[in-house]
Amino acid sequence: MPAPAGPRRAVEAGGRRRLASPALETPTGEVPHGSRADRRGARAGAVSGVRHLVTYPLTAHPASPELLSREAIVRFARRAEELGFDAVGFTDHPAPSHRWLTHGGHDALDPFVALGVVAAVTERLRLLPHILVLPYRNPFLVAKAAATLDLVSEGRFTLAVGTGYQRGEYRALGVDFDERNELFDEALEVIRAAWTTDELVYEGRHFTATGQTVNPKPAHVPIWVGGNSARARRRVAAAADGWIPFAAPAALARTTRTRPLETVDDLVPLLDHLWRCVDEAGRDRAAVDVAVEALGCPPPGTSGFESARHLDTLGRLAELGVTWTATTVPGQGLDAALEALEHYATEVIAPLRG
Repeated sequence: MPAPAGPRRAVEAGGRRRLASPALETPTGEVPHGSRADRRGARAGAVSGVRHLVTYPLTAHPASPELLSREAIVRFARRAEELGFDAVGFTDHPAPSHRWLTHGGHDALDPFVALGVVAAVTERLRLLPHILVLPYRNPFLVAKAAATLDLVSEGRFTLAVGTGYQRGEYRALGVDFDERNELFDEALEVIRAAWTTDELVYEGRHFTATGQTVNPKPAHVPIWVGGNSARARRRVAAAADGWIPFAAPAALARTTRTRPLETVDDLVPLLDHLWRCVDEAGRDRAAVDVAVEALGCPPPGTSGFESARHLDTLGRLAELGVTWTATTVPGQGLDAALEALEHYATEVIAPLRG
């Protein structure tokens, strides 16, 4: 069921007053499967057009000390760029619980700091947090950090955000877990306003501006919303530039409080819903990116990796309108990570690009 619309808030800019509609006002609901032709939509196209995101390999706890170094970040990012990857991502866990870390969790670097290093040593890679838990942070600080990173990378930053799921991490950061959705939606309003408005006057439930000006102002930082819920897709359709669903086996889905997503067939009704929302919002489907891993395919560097299976799966995803694919590589050490990067680039990226 769609969430009820919140109160409309006044946003004043340069003496002109407008009403900011909440991000959840887009009318929608879950929709049944359509035909294959319907599912393809406007973004259907050749798999060769799909771009490739790799997440920095902090995949376990304790993390390999080797990977927690400037040298490792620089070598990994430069090699990914040389091999044809299009973006690199860093996860966001500023204060996870020890129990989570020791029961399948992973360590993380601060994504803004790590991506600043990547920006300084690469020329083409896009940079994104994968993903930033937006309610953890004041949106004015996020707006400043994102705009700065976009400036120093010469326009290569994508702000990928989600609500997160760890109650203990919320509590440690002094943020109300039960208000995470309201905080998220208001934060997006504030960030967009801060990027476009001088002397911003904003009065919301959680954040207030009384004539603030935040510089630098980026030309355009794409905003991607992560999560498997219908609410996340409504947010994308309302105003965002992309959607990041996450592979989630049933057990993980219960832990992360999200919808299970294991196969391409599981993704089909979610994409049906997304495109329906985009259409109802009067937006062009081609303006919305979708980034997801090759569902059901073991990643490079694991014993189950099969390049043919990846290529087939990416072809199916491209037909459904997916524009980015995400992959991980092993986190045992830098050499293993670089070897897996090379293997994936040789066996998957190169054949797709001829």
